[in-house]
Amino acid sequence: MTEIGVGLIGYGLAGRAFHAPFVKVTPGLELRAVVSRDSAKVHAGLPDMTVCPDVPALLARDDIGLVIVASPDDLHAEHALGALAAGKHVLVDKPFATSLADARRIAAAGAAAGRLVAIFQNRRWDADFLTLRRLVADGRLGDVVQFESHFDRWRPQPAAVWKEARTGGAWLDLGPHLVDQALQLFGLPIAVSADIATLREGAPSADYFHVTLKYPDRRAILHSSKLVADHGLRFAVHGTRGSWIKHGFDPQEAAALQGQVPGSTGWGIDPSPGRFTGADGVRAEVAGVPGDYRRFWNALAAALRGEGPNPVPPSEAIAVMRVLDAALRSADAGRDVLVAE
Repeated sequence: MTEIGVGLIGYGLAGRAFHAPFVKVTPGLELRAVVSRDSAKVHAGLPDMTVCPDVPALLARDDIGLVIVASPDDLHAEHALGALAAGKHVLVDKPFATSLADARRIAAAGAAAGRLVAIFQNRRWDADFLTLRRLVADGRLGDVVQFESHFDRWRPQPAAVWKEARTGGAWLDLGPHLVDQALQLFGLPIAVSADIATLREGAPSADYFHVTLKYPDRRAILHSSKLVADHGLRFAVHGTRGSWIKHGFDPQEAAALQGQVPGSTGWGIDPSPGRFTGADGVRAEVAGVPGDYRRFWNALAAALRGEGPNPVPPSEAIAVMRVLDAALRSADAGRDVLVAE
């Protein structure tokens, strides 16, 4: 198998935990260079890696076919468009961009260049979400009428990092994950109602959101706060045949941060099974489907070889951006916003 050379822009949390380790274990991909201002940090995890001083130096390399954009959010469009202009395929970390207009520009540039543009929505392959998809597909829940997706944390003191001050705050940080999962289950909503706020003293951007996606026959509630001491609730899903409640988070992020090799023993096994309560009141634990972010990477490598579909194409990411944008406008206006507006 001919290996596809990969260049990584950025070696923060995303580059270090979610990209470099997975490229390393994906057949057909080879990480060949990283753009970073801190070569010592890169070499601490990747001792022999070439570190480029800037993005143009990376894009000038003929041995790079795929560029991963894991830079700060407000640079996503600039770096993705630059990589496409240089003839590279592109993988953009979430959010796709900081505006719907920029997301559409990137998608159009990829189509014009004949290059693959994929968006990193790894949480489609979370253990809990895969389990929920199975429950929905099997009909065990019946028709879902209320879907709650929580991503709460206990971080009462804002940290002095760019992510705390990012454009859109927590909504453009965690919102892309929660919106993408909801759209995978239910498609685009008709309207969005959003409350996005800054609740922590001294926080430089929004650290709280409560967003309702409105469908004709259901409501999908997406919630996050950084002032939740009891932050274990992940999903509460209610249907005409029963409810499924899930506490605890998919273990892959923690494992990656601890330096575990993706796919090692126990990888993706969720230690906290969800609980199903049927319409008859009987409760039972639900065995979880193992999570595995490698499925995204293997699908991406296959797509680059022309052997399969893009695992997360721009059209799906633009749908996410439409909801993100509608929510921001809803929060500003204090009213429901139609997604088609």
